[in-house]
Amino acid sequence: MMSAPPLMESKLEEVEAQAIVSDIPPQDAPSQVKATAAPAATRKLIYHAEVRVKVEDLDRANVRMDSLTRIYGAYVSDASETRQDGQRQHQTNIRVVPSRFHTMLGSLNGLGTLVSKSLSTDDVTAEHADVSARLGTKRALEQRYIALLSQAKKVSDILEIEEKIGNVRGDIEATESRLKTLDDQVAYSTITLTYFQEIPLTAPDAPVISFSSRLVQSFYDGWELLTGLVLALVTAWPLLLGGAFGVWGLRAWRQRRRQRAAASI
Repeated sequence: MMSAPPLMESKLEEVEAQAIVSDIPPQDAPSQVKATAAPAATRKLIYHAEVRVKVEDLDRANVRMDSLTRIYGAYVSDASETRQDGQRQHQTNIRVVPSRFHTMLGSLNGLGTLVSKSLSTDDVTAEHADVSARLGTKRALEQRYIALLSQAKKVSDILEIEEKIGNVRGDIEATESRLKTLDDQVAYSTITLTYFQEIPLTAPDAPVISFSSRLVQSFYDGWELLTGLVLALVTAWPLLLGGAFGVWGLRAWRQRRRQRAAASI
């Protein structure tokens, strides 16, 4: 197979060099756009909160949450409800615009008794700028490959350039997806809310036992007591035997003592 013409080869090398630069991580690429100390209004911030509340009536709390969601223009991304261990529990992820995030958090206190609350803020300004810059670089790289493809004459050159275009487009899709995720997280803050209701556990009614059943049970209880005593006596036979010998010896000693006392008179 013949090698590529020098002109086409040099153009490919130039574009490949640009592709290598575009793949350098943002923190190592001095040409990438860096996020400096941007004003607070232009910073990309992701707000998240986790709240746990104890409620008196879970069904009423569900109705209240539907109302709060409409009032604040929020929406529920996912929700689940479980019932176990004496509790009914509802967990939901609420998405709300940042300007109403803290106000809605305060309204959740009205659901019941606040058990726990935690807030976190992630500043993704630098990452957003890096991803945006990388996306622009990869799109420019794609256009250069497309322009180079129109100049290629050999089938091998065309196939090679088309393969590189496919790889760049895959990178573009992944970068666009990451940028879209960041934009969504910045545009809508997330509140992970869990509220639960305690359910009293009712003890089962004691079964009604008839007189005959109690009589039979008493007989067996007495028999168990008797057999237990017999087994205890059998188990303690060495102690009983030793005690008997001890009593016999004591009596014999006393008898001999009396006899000696009588003989001495």
